[in-house]
Amino acid sequence: MRQVLAKLTAAAVTAFGLLSAHAGVLPGPLVNAQWLADNLDKVQVVEVRSNVKSFTEKPEFETDAKSGKKVLAEVGGHIPNARLIDMKTMRTERSYGDLKVKYMIPEKAAFEKTIQAAGIDAGKPIVFVPVGVDATDVDDALRVYWQFKVYGEDDMAVLDGGMATWLIENREHSTAAVTARAGTWLAKADRSAQYFASSEDVAKAIKDKSASLIDSRDARQFNGLGKRDYVYAYGHLEGAKLYGSDLMLNASGGAVKFMAPNTYKALMSAQGIDAAAPVITYCNSGHLSSGPWFVASEILGNKSARLYDGSLHQWTLEKRPLVGAVPLK
Repeated sequence: MRQVLAKLTAAAVTAFGLLSAHAGVLPGPLVNAQWLADNLDKVQVVEVRSNVKSFTEKPEFETDAKSGKKVLAEVGGHIPNARLIDMKTMRTERSYGDLKVKYMIPEKAAFEKTIQAAGIDAGKPIVFVPVGVDATDVDDALRVYWQFKVYGEDDMAVLDGGMATWLIENREHSTAAVTARAGTWLAKADRSAQYFASSEDVAKAIKDKSASLIDSRDARQFNGLGKRDYVYAYGHLEGAKLYGSDLMLNASGGAVKFMAPNTYKALMSAQGIDAAAPVITYCNSGHLSSGPWFVASEILGNKSARLYDGSLHQWTLEKRPLVGAVPLK
């Protein structure tokens, strides 16, 4: 009996050890600045910038006239030893039949090459750092997160509040240029079927109501009062519900931060969206739609949340219809 118990105990210890070895360092899809400061040696910090010059520029502060306190006026610099992703390298033009569609996720080999060139390695958790001052720059990081997710990466998180919060909290930063080196990151899978929605998927959802469509643009564009120049019609997808960037984040002391899961559930419900049911998010080009996708998939745990990569650029390029444009005269 003692031998049996000893074997069972040994097996349990071994199993626990395996679970511990595979338990992630990251606490979830979001980390705060204190957690990151305490765990910098355990993760790869990856700053995501549309303006890469800001990576080596000094941050700018002003003195508030009323309080006399120093406030952040312009984000500059980066977390020491961070890698840099230039947002302009993250999306590409792809051919669909005779059409060339802009702003798409690169094919796997091309994406791997770009990520390796940025010096990002395999086998170490990744924390993406947005600028953190508005929804647009946060969506840059969320778009990159989604692309990694498509290609099999799960060991990653986003810094809530971004670089803005890091600076506001007076944490150490650097303005040194990024050191060029080749990374070892490789795609673990192609999970397009799980996270990527095509025009055909959207058309099916419109026809059979198999997924809710979430429009991530502003109300003016949703109602056809305006559009981007690379979208070729006014209005929105039939049956779509509006969940714009104004419902994505809360401003907090010069930075923007995510809200509580229950807040997102209530907000989506108020817009007529069931956050637990299948959803497809879209916008003009697949950028802003990264926000509601991240909320639904990563914060609320919806395993049936997809992003329509081509969004209204591709939809209208294919001469598919939009609805709901209000009369302008």
